[in-house]
Formats: sequence, structure tokens, C-alpha cells
Amino acid sequence: MSAHNKRNWADVPADHQDPLSYAVSARDRSVISMVDQAVRHKQIMLAYQPVVPAGQATRVAFYEGLIRVLDETGRIIPAKDFIDAIETTETGRVIDCLALDKGLRTLARHADLRLSINMSARSIGYEPWIRTLREGLEADPTVGERLILEITESSAMIVPELVVSFMGDLQKKGISFALDDFGAGFTSFRYLKQFYFDILKIDGQFIRGIAQDPDNQVLTTALATIAQQFDMFTVAESVERAEDAAYLTAIGVDCLQGYFFGAPTVKPVWLNPGTTRARA
Repeated sequence: MSAHNKRNWADVPADHQDPLSYAVSARDRSVISMVDQAVRHKQIMLAYQPVVPAGQATRVAFYEGLIRVLDETGRIIPAKDFIDAIETTETGRVIDCLALDKGLRTLARHADLRLSINMSARSIGYEPWIRTLREGLEADPTVGERLILEITESSAMIVPELVVSFMGDLQKKGISFALDDFGAGFTSFRYLKQFYFDILKIDGQFIRGIAQDPDNQVLTTALATIAQQFDMFTVAESVERAEDAAYLTAIGVDCLQGYFFGAPTVKPVWLNPGTTRARA
């Protein structure tokens, strides 16, 4: 199709779109509106999920702070239900700012906590996000050494050179970086050599049911070997069964994360008086 005949479906009147395209467009607009409303009313929170050392399920290496919004009925909506719709929008950048701000405040209040926060590579040049990080570090310099920034594999590959520079600057301040959803199919190995991520999180599609899946066993072992070659700490995502946890431990994956060890919660153990949490 020639360039002048190509059509941007966002610019096509609704009554001229095919039903599926219109339904997808309408759904995305609805999701963006819902998140915008949650932001305006400050109905944003973090849900915390433990990441545990392999073979040591009673200990916690760090927590991941996962963004949540409340819809108009008060339901807690997980990021997976809205992040794709807002990823490339201004609302996506605002959500990244709010997640970072809440994470930094949590770290400042709990001096023995280590926490990872998700961000898009698109937020690297977003001044409000940079300002939020700068002000958080200035208020409490110790949070930098306990902060992990998770960047998805897909967004990292949008601006890989910028990500490399950005990581290098912040790693000097003690901040660690995790490459999220590794194996989803986006990373060029040429850039993997340059990224210097501290942590590599293996995508859950390779982890679910791995104990009985020879194909995923081969793929996960290969991904873990790549991480070890580049001195990256490995985390397996979406661990949901004891046999999968045992298999991942046996092949040398460093840490495990998933519902088998704990679901994300907006009421973490450190907010419950008299409850202690294990530490790695």
C-alpha cells in the first residue's frame, strides 16, 4: 500500500471503521478516561508483591510496588488492565510519576525496605518524573540504594541508547535497574551487552508450568545463562506452583516472584502493627 493511501484509524470517523477497530478504539478511550479520573481524584495506590530468594520462601529480597487505580465504583484496577492503553499518552507519564513518588515515600518511611518501581523508557526525558526522583533523593539520600527501577523490555528497545546513558547516570547514585519481561522477544543482544542491568526478570510465559514443560525448561535455562554471563541477578516471574519453584531453584535462578509466594496487596505486612517480615 502506498504511503498516501495508508490510513490512521485514530483519524477515521467511527462510522467508517470496521466493528473490531471501533470496539478497540472505544475501549481504549474508556480506559484512558477512567485512569484520568482516578489521577484527578488521587485514587492511585501501590500494591506490593514479595520477591523471595530461591529456596528461601520465608525471606524477602525486595518488594515490587505495582500501580493500582480505583474506578468510579471503588474497585481496585491492576495495571495490566490499563497500562497498554495509556503507555504512549501523557497519562502514562503521570502514572509513572505517581508510582515513583509513592515508592520513594514508602522507602523514606521504612528504612529497612527495598522496593522496585515500574517505569516506561518514555518517561526518561519527562521533566516531572526527573524532578520527582531528584526531590526524593534530596529528601532522603538513603532511598537511592534501596530503589530498583524496572523498565520493560519492550519500552527499553524504543530508545536503547538513551536507556544506557540514563542507567549509567543513576547507577552512580546507587539505584539499581531491572529489565522486566525478558524473553518477550524485543531485546537485541547487541544492546543487551551495553545495558548493564543489575537484574533480569524472566517473563512469566516461560515460567508457568515449567516443571512439566520441556520447551520452557530449555528456554528459561538459556535466558538464565545469558543473565549469568552478563553478571545479572535473575528473577523468575509468575511462579504459581511448588514444583515450578523447585525446578527454578534447581537450575540456579536467584529469586522467585508470583502468587505462590504472595499476591500483590495494598496492605503490606509492614503496615500491620506487631507483624514482622523476613529479610534476605
